[in-house]
Amino acid sequence: MPKLGMPEIRKPQLIDATLEVIGEVGLGKTTVAMISKRAGVSAGIINHYFGGKDGLLNQSMRTILRELNDGVRERREALPADWPIERVRAIVGGNFDSRQLDPRVMKTWLAFWAQAMHDEELARLQRVNEKRLLSHLRYELRKCLSREQAREVATGIAALIDGIWLRGALSGGVEQAEAVKLIDSFIRGQLGLWHSTSRVQIASNY
Repeated sequence: MPKLGMPEIRKPQLIDATLEVIGEVGLGKTTVAMISKRAGVSAGIINHYFGGKDGLLNQSMRTILRELNDGVRERREALPADWPIERVRAIVGGNFDSRQLDPRVMKTWLAFWAQAMHDEELARLQRVNEKRLLSHLRYELRKCLSREQAREVATGIAALIDGIWLRGALSGGVEQAEAVKLIDSFIRGQLGLWHSTSRVQIASNY
């Protein structure tokens, strides 16, 4: 976490520089000197306020996760509470928001996942993000499925999101419409296993 006193105008500048450098050369080759040059600040400022490269990665991921959460929340809150399947779809769409599909962000996600295996603070951020996604999905699915059914379907949706994300990040990008369509198909199939169409209310535009 950055220390108190870091000028607010500098934080976005440093985070943008971090994303750009990681996107270009990868986390392993990224150095504080490269980031400081890109951001136009001294390496000493980065080390003082962020504790070096790892601190900047931590802060960058916090920013990315905040944007992810904001995008999901905005999409969910734009829909009626009694449209659970559309709200599940909104959660999926938020995870494939255009901000998250920025190539720099996708490469930073990959770096984050790899580094989280060796950094407890980054691992904690990953656990929080995973739990939040599952919690949101289960909450909506419980409106039309049993607790156990909702848990199973939510776990499957989360696995698909992660899988599509990982494959896309490694292959050069994710096609948002195709990703959402694939997960839509999974949701429909799962709902069909648990309920007849007369018992599950799906918005007409789903």
